[in-house]
Amino acid sequence: MKRPEKAPSAIEVMEELNADQFKLLMSSGGGAIMPTVKGKYLHWSELKHKNPPDGFDHKLWWAGIKIARAQSSKFIPLKDASGKDFAFGMPDIILEMLHVIDSKATGRITISEEVTNPDTRNRYVVNSLIEEAIKSSQLEGASTSRKVASNMIRSGRRPKDKHEQMILNNYIAMNFVRDIKEEELTPELVLCLHRMVTDKTLENPEAAGKLQTAGDIRVSVFSDNNGELLHTPPPADQLEKRLEKLCEFANQKNEGTNFIHPIIKAIILHFWIGFDHPFEDGNGRLARAIFYWAMLRQHYWLFEFISISRNIKKASVKYGYAYLYTEIDENDLTYFIINQLSVIISSIEDLEEYLHKKIEQINLLESKLKSTSKFNYRQLALLSHAIRGSGREGYTFESHKRSHNIAYATARADLLDLNAKGLLVKGEEKSKATIFYPVDDIDAKIEGVSRD
Repeated sequence: MKRPEKAPSAIEVMEELNADQFKLLMSSGGGAIMPTVKGKYLHWSELKHKNPPDGFDHKLWWAGIKIARAQSSKFIPLKDASGKDFAFGMPDIILEMLHVIDSKATGRITISEEVTNPDTRNRYVVNSLIEEAIKSSQLEGASTSRKVASNMIRSGRRPKDKHEQMILNNYIAMNFVRDIKEEELTPELVLCLHRMVTDKTLENPEAAGKLQTAGDIRVSVFSDNNGELLHTPPPADQLEKRLEKLCEFANQKNEGTNFIHPIIKAIILHFWIGFDHPFEDGNGRLARAIFYWAMLRQHYWLFEFISISRNIKKASVKYGYAYLYTEIDENDLTYFIINQLSVIISSIEDLEEYLHKKIEQINLLESKLKSTSKFNYRQLALLSHAIRGSGREGYTFESHKRSHNIAYATARADLLDLNAKGLLVKGEEKSKATIFYPVDDIDAKIEGVSRD
C-alpha cells in the first residue's frame, strides 16, 4: 500500500482562483457539482483521473465538490493530534446503504426463522463467533487455518501457538461483548477487552490492557510493501483523555441535533480506536469488538450472526485506503463510513446466502433419508430434527418413547441402532437416564450411511 497524494483543501484552491473561475464555481452551486461523482465518493487521487465538467479543470472541480460536501458535514468529538475536528457527510449513497442495512439487520431477513428459532440459533451464533474470531485474527497476522482453529474452539483444546491463542482470545472477547451489550462503555471496560484479545500473545505481557504512556515507543502504522510510514497516532500523553472522550461519545443518547445514526456511530468507534492506536498491539481486534458492542447495544441483533472481518480481509487494501483517505483529506470520515457500510452489506448478504444453501442442503438430506430403507420412520423423524440443529438437549429412551408413543424396548432399540451407525453419541447420564447427542458432523455421517 502506498500513501496517496494529500488532497488540496477547498481554501487552498479558492486562493488560486481568478475572477472568472470564482464566478464559474459559484454558479455551479445549483447542482452541477455534487458531493459524489456518478454515485461514488471519490478522493482527490481518484478524481484527478476523471474527466471534469465543461469549463472546469481538476482543481476547480475538486473545490466545488469540497464545498458541496461541507454543506452537509457533521462534526464529532474526535480530533487529530493538532486539534482539528473529524467530520462526516451524508451523501445519498450513505442514506441508501443505511436503508438496506436497517431493512435487514433488525429482523426482516428472508429466512430469519433459522436464526431466531431457540432450537437452532445457538448453532449459528457459535459459527459466527468462530468465523469473526478467526478472520479478525488473520487480519492481524494469525496464520492458522479455519478448520484447525474451528476444531480447537469446538473441542476445547488448548492453543498450540500464538496464532491459535489470538483466535481463542477473540472468541472469548466476542462472547464477552454479547454479555455486556446492555452496559455502558467505560475506559475500564475497554482495558478489560484489550486484555482479553491480547492474553498470552504479546512480547511484553505487561502491555495487555495498558494504554501506551509517554515513556513508551509509540506504535505507528507502516506499509507492508515498502515500509513507508502511513499513520502516526496521537501522542501517548493524550491517550487517557482521548479514551474518556471515546466512551463519552459511545454512551451519548442519540437525540435532537446530536443525532447520529447508530450504525454510523458504531463505525466511528471502530475508526477512532484504529486512529488513536492506544495499545502496543491488538488495536484492530479491539476496534472491531467495540463495533460489535455498539451494534448489539442498539438492538441490531443480526450482528450476532455475521462476520465483518471476513469481508474486510477480502478487501484489506480498500480498508487501509479508507483510513488513509480520511486522514489526508481534512479528517473526512465519510470515506471510512462508506467502506464499512459496504462491508456490512456484503456480510449480511453472505449470511443470507449461507442460510439459503443450508436449507437446501437440509432439504436434500431429508430427501435422501426418506429414500433409504436403513431407518424406520421414527429414526427418520429424529434425524430430521437433529440435522436442523434442534437436538442440542439430546435424546433419551424415555423422550423417544413419548414422542412416538411406542414401547420402551422399541425406543431403546432405535437409539442404540443410531448410536451403532455413528449418528448419535452417548453423553453423561442425568437422573439415571442415558442421553444421546447428534455427532458433530452428522450431515456427512448421514451421507455416508445413505450411500452404504
